[in-house]
Amino acid sequence: MLDNREELVKYRLESARERLNSAEVLLKNGNYKDSIGRSYYAMFTAVRALLARDGIDYSKHAGVISYFQKEYIKTEQFDKKYSKYLSQAFQIRNNTDYSDFFVVSHSDAEEQYERALAFWGVIESYLNKK
Repeated sequence: MLDNREELVKYRLESARERLNSAEVLLKNGNYKDSIGRSYYAMFTAVRALLARDGIDYSKHAGVISYFQKEYIKTEQFDKKYSKYLSQAFQIRNNTDYSDFFVVSHSDAEEQYERALAFWGVIESYLNKK
C-alpha cells in the first residue's frame, strides 16, 4: 500500500463523488441500467477509500465487500443497512451488466442513486472525523 494514504483516501472519495454525479446524469436522461452501475461503483469506491485508510486492498469486489462487512458493519461503525445497500447494489449491477432482458425502472435506478448518495455521505463523514 502506498505511504500516501491520505491522498489515496481523498482521491477515492472524489472518484466516488464523480460516479455519483454520473449516476444522477444518467438517471435524469433515462439511462437506468447505466445509472445503477455508476451508483454501485460510487459505493464500492467509497468503501475502497476506507480500505486505503486501513492500508488494505483487494483485487476482487467480493473481497472489498467482505472486508467492509467484517471491519465496519460487524463492529457497528456503520449501520447494518449500509451492508444491505452495498450487497444489493452489487447484485443489481451484476444483473444489469450480465443478464439479458433484465429490466430496471426509473424508481429502481432512483432508489439505487439515493442509497449511494447516503452511503457516500456517511463514509465521507466518517473519514473526515478520523
